[in-house]
Amino acid sequence: MNWKAVAAAAAMAAIALGSVTAADGTHDSRIALMKQIGGAAGALSAIAKGTKPYDAEAVKAALTTIATTAKVFPDQFKPGTETGDQEASPKIWENMDDFKARAAKLSTDAETALAQLPADPAAVGATVNTLGASCGGCHKAYRIKD
Repeated sequence: MNWKAVAAAAAMAAIALGSVTAADGTHDSRIALMKQIGGAAGALSAIAKGTKPYDAEAVKAALTTIATTAKVFPDQFKPGTETGDQEASPKIWENMDDFKARAAKLSTDAETALAQLPADPAAVGATVNTLGASCGGCHKAYRIKD
């Protein structure tokens, strides 16, 4: 394993740890968690597209970040935090069970991919498609985009 792979894995692990400790229910914390998921998805997409070489450690780190962050994300939407966030639909609080189920599915999908680690860019691409479907479905239902 080269030092770049170790550094990437360490950085992604730090991001995942940060996602657990930075959870305070504010708009900024929600955005920070989504950026962590987006960054991890971007790393996977780059491998799938061939703009970055396949690196098993980077794939593991990205999937770990997605799985970990998706687990804590719904905790950012406690009762009383439904005002002041122009990107979070009130439907989140109205349909909290569905919102939590969607986050749990994303986490489970990432954990499943981690357990059956994609072995090449094509397999990473299939994983990105699976994870992307979960992300897109939730965004369509619960994100307000200007």
